[in-house]
Amino acid sequence: MRLFIISNRLPVRMTREGDRLSFTRSEGGLATGLGSLQIPYEKHWIGWPGICTDDPQERKTIGSELRRMHFHPVFLSEAEIENYYEGYSNSTIWPLCHYFYAYTLYKSRFWEAYREVNRRFCEEICRVVEPGDRVWVQDYHLMLLPGMLREAMPDLCIGYFHHIPFPSYELFRILPERARLLRGLLGADFIAFHTPDYMRHFVSAAQHILNVEFRLDEAQLGSRTARVDALPMGINYDLYHKAASKIQVRDAVEKYRRLFGDRKLILSVDRLDYSKGILHRLHGFASFLERHPEYRGKATLSMVIVPSRDHVGSYAELKTRIDEEIGSINGKYSTMDWTPVCYFYHGFSFEELVAMYYVADVALVTPLRDGMNLVAKEYIAVKDGNPGVLILSEMAGAAVELSDALLINPNDMDQIEQAIVKALEMPEQEQLRRLKKMQRIVSAQTVNRWAESFINEWSSACRKNWAMNRKRLSPESETTIRRHYARARKRLILLDYDGTLAPIRARPEEASPTPELLDTLRLLCGDTRNRIVINSGRDKATLERWLGELPVTLAAEHGARYRENGVWHTRVARQQWNTGIMAILNLYLEKTPRSRLEIKDTALAWHYRECDPWLGELRAQQLTRALVSVCLRHKLQIIQGSKVLEIKSPEYSKGSEVRRLLEKGGYDFILAMGDDTTDDDMFEALPRDSFAVKVGSVSEKALYNMPQQERVLPFLRSLTEKVPDASEPSRKRPGRTAIRFVKRLLQTKNR
Repeated sequence: MRLFIISNRLPVRMTREGDRLSFTRSEGGLATGLGSLQIPYEKHWIGWPGICTDDPQERKTIGSELRRMHFHPVFLSEAEIENYYEGYSNSTIWPLCHYFYAYTLYKSRFWEAYREVNRRFCEEICRVVEPGDRVWVQDYHLMLLPGMLREAMPDLCIGYFHHIPFPSYELFRILPERARLLRGLLGADFIAFHTPDYMRHFVSAAQHILNVEFRLDEAQLGSRTARVDALPMGINYDLYHKAASKIQVRDAVEKYRRLFGDRKLILSVDRLDYSKGILHRLHGFASFLERHPEYRGKATLSMVIVPSRDHVGSYAELKTRIDEEIGSINGKYSTMDWTPVCYFYHGFSFEELVAMYYVADVALVTPLRDGMNLVAKEYIAVKDGNPGVLILSEMAGAAVELSDALLINPNDMDQIEQAIVKALEMPEQEQLRRLKKMQRIVSAQTVNRWAESFINEWSSACRKNWAMNRKRLSPESETTIRRHYARARKRLILLDYDGTLAPIRARPEEASPTPELLDTLRLLCGDTRNRIVINSGRDKATLERWLGELPVTLAAEHGARYRENGVWHTRVARQQWNTGIMAILNLYLEKTPRSRLEIKDTALAWHYRECDPWLGELRAQQLTRALVSVCLRHKLQIIQGSKVLEIKSPEYSKGSEVRRLLEKGGYDFILAMGDDTTDDDMFEALPRDSFAVKVGSVSEKALYNMPQQERVLPFLRSLTEKVPDASEPSRKRPGRTAIRFVKRLLQTKNR
């Protein structure tokens, strides 16, 4: 079995020396974590190789070399890189996810390129994967890919990790392509984020935009579920923690100590990006120098900024403003032997960076918004018995774990200034105590642990989906049911109405039967061996108005009333509803816009299908809590249906109606179909040899699952069609293999 990791860029460096290409692995956090992961899978990568070429021969050479490393290239043109990567990925999704709405660009060519590149990745994956392989998609560049793969390969095990923040629903809804991106992500079996907040925002967006219903961490999507979770990514702790003992690092440590002398070193390490809060940090440091002159000449800010996309307008402008602000601070406060801000606009080697972490008295990590920020964890890991203080933005994903850092609001320059003073004046014992607590966390939640946790939870989600998939009503299962139907002499067919015979409507009164539905029921009723029962939560008057002319048994209000041979019978007297219950329900009607109260003879139904999804679920839980005590006193039951909360007597249910019907017995074929949790009572009351079909989501109580409600009526009509009995001899023409076998047999006999 193989694990395919799908990322925008392959973890490889390609260099061209004349006509010759050389290839070396590049180890980042993800590559390092997955490289050392002990799993029974052969690991492969699919992504852009980092070079644009139209030469077929060169592409062939690159592909051949990379496949030796288990890398599979997806070649992109310069125009695709400009529009898909620089465009939609980094000029549309990136700023929006980091809450920089003003920087978000919308261009149709960006979206078209993004969709096309995702499709190209899908084609490459479909070309190389085999049954049993797994596909793990990485990050916001490929948000459409899981959905494309699910459509192309329905049984593929797909995981997705989102490495940047996922914004709140109110912000994400701004994207014109919001629904398509969400449907793309929901193609995965398992979707994970760095923090619970990002997970919650994704769930909220899916509920509001797609009307997808989540139960805790899972959404039911036909015959499968999509599970979501928060899994904070870590670092290779041992790599950083043990690095200080290396000779190259020790040499670099001595070099920086000579450079900065006995001054306090405040370290800042970032990629050039407006989300990193670099200007806010400089303003905060300037305020620190202005208000605390005693630290002038005694504290230095070492600012490392790694170049990134500085050819893009917003980034070039940011670079100019950073240069100007650093120049202003240094021009105002520097002396002959002291420069307040030491500015490095380039990357550092691993050894030099570790040395700076080791020497730094304070790490200033204050992004305005960050998915995780591993710099904070690297700084903590490098400290080995030497003190240091981490000042960390509460807007960084790492702040969820590193609560012993000095947490600040990065938009508040006064807080930055005050945190610097507190860090510089913190007693050494407290520094070491805080570091030790954070090191325990960082050393446990490593990148290996992160990858292992993802694989385990993903495997669990896939196993559940495979088990659910086995319940899917296949053509073979349909044929089996049809054969039993054809042979039976006395049949009982139990059918729910809403969500089964008719699709769920936002307003229940709009679900009146179609001509196709009525014709299907008439067709079934035309066979005298059939007893058709509509077992519904609907009230008596509605069922009578819609289906009263048909020779069917009607069970209304979950079996509280039933009609046989045209006569209605009542199993429970009409309820006189308690004023306390009605007062509570009316209160929640007022508090919940678009909710509705349906008053039946024997039940009350509070509908919230048209409500805001989050508010509807919240109010349903609050209403249940408010009703529990009063319903217990009056011996009433509260049942949760599909976007409806019902109050009724526990003396009857869809299950009790089934038991009433079975008392007459003699049925040699029983079929039940329903879509709601209330239909589980019906399924549970059936004999073991019955055929129970759950429509929509999967139920443990039903043997089969039919994901699409649209298939119900065609399936019911197919029962009346002739099906060949399994015991009858096949009338198919023999295949070529069988013909050759017979010819050889005759030749042998003739000899």
